[in-house]
Amino acid sequence: MAFNLKQYIFRAFRELLLYHHNSLEFRAKLFAALIAANDEYGECELSIVQEAGLKIYKEEDRANTLSLTVHEYLDKIKVDNGLAIDELIDHLMIDLKKYPRYADKITLEPYLQILRCCEDEESRLYQERIVSLYQRLKDEYEKRRS
Repeated sequence: MAFNLKQYIFRAFRELLLYHHNSLEFRAKLFAALIAANDEYGECELSIVQEAGLKIYKEEDRANTLSLTVHEYLDKIKVDNGLAIDELIDHLMIDLKKYPRYADKITLEPYLQILRCCEDEESRLYQERIVSLYQRLKDEYEKRRS
C-alpha cells in the first residue's frame, strides 16, 4: 500500500519531485517503444527493465520509477490515446536534438535482452529494427559531440 501511494505521488508530481526526470523519461521512452513493438510483451521484458534500472541507478526507488514510467507509456500506447510507437520514437529524436548527451543513455545490452523475450518472428524483426535505429542515433550523436 505504501509503495503504491508513493508511486502514485511520484507519477503525479514526477517533474517536481524527481531529480533529472527528463533523463529517466528518455530511458523510459526507449524501453517502451521497443517493448510495445511486441503485442504479447509480458513479465520477461518488464523484469529486464527493472534489472536495468537497478544497474543504471543503483537505487530501488528510482528503478521502480523507471519501471512505472515504462508501464505508463505502454498503457498510453495500448489504449490508443494518440501515442504510438512512431510518436514515441519522434519524441526520442526531439529529446536527442535538445539534449545530445542523452545518446550516452542508449545502452544496447538491455534492449538485446528484451529481444530474447519475443517469440513472434515479425515482432522480433520490428524490435531489431528499433534497436538498429537506437544504435544509429547513438553513433550519430556521439560523432556530433566529438
